[in-house]
Amino acid sequence: MSAKFKRPAFGVGQAARWLLDVHERRERFAAIPESFRPRDADQAYAVQDAFVALKQARHGAIAGHKIALTTPQMRRMAGLDDSIAGVVLAGQVRRAPAVVQAGDFSNLIVEFEIACELGADLQIAGAPFTRESVAPAVSALCPAFELADDRHADYARMAEHSVELVADNAWNEGAVLGEPMRDWRKLDLAGVRGVATINGRSVGEGRGGDVMGHPFAALAWVANHLARRGQFLRAGEFVITGSLVTSKFPKAGDSVRFELERIGVVAIRVG
Repeated sequence: MSAKFKRPAFGVGQAARWLLDVHERRERFAAIPESFRPRDADQAYAVQDAFVALKQARHGAIAGHKIALTTPQMRRMAGLDDSIAGVVLAGQVRRAPAVVQAGDFSNLIVEFEIACELGADLQIAGAPFTRESVAPAVSALCPAFELADDRHADYARMAEHSVELVADNAWNEGAVLGEPMRDWRKLDLAGVRGVATINGRSVGEGRGGDVMGHPFAALAWVANHLARRGQFLRAGEFVITGSLVTSKFPKAGDSVRFELERIGVVAIRVG
């Protein structure tokens, strides 16, 4: 562990177990009890680590990473001054086309993202990373859905629950990846257009530059976040870089599709 990062002394294990229990009972997103509630983002990430470790018994090793709150507006809503990170576990990753069961979630959220698959480690020694310095490690790109579950959170009160959002692994419950595209280097990734449809009807579109100016800027943010915590991105992992389209809440029976021009298509059916 990096000398710069020290785990805070508070009820990390209690908070992580509480989170696991409320997920299993499908309880509404709410404040962690005061006696072991994290007080700041550093403490909340310590709880996230412990919560993820508990989830790994069911869902396997870390396969990928996510970034959330990539715009100033979203950060203000959540009461945070930075984006937040989370992890994706191997047992919750699917390759498209896939069926996602709505009943596996309290309230299914789908987001529409560019995923970067890594062919090389981004070791801590390389920090601080930039979008230019992370690019050589990217072996492939693919369209992706993030699967999340807000557990019927009250969005009007999110600023009161910023530490819970971090601790709760930024609500991640998996990802669906399209086919990898390896010949991406001549693409203008900031200009790549993505179009989302549900049941054949357009529900939004965006471009790669809508996420922090460039998908690799989001990748660099995740690499720097991990480096500050004594961790690093590994070859074989992926990073979903933030949604190009506002979050959607599909229901059973819906067909959801996301097309990234010149990169590919990812599709799911909600069962």
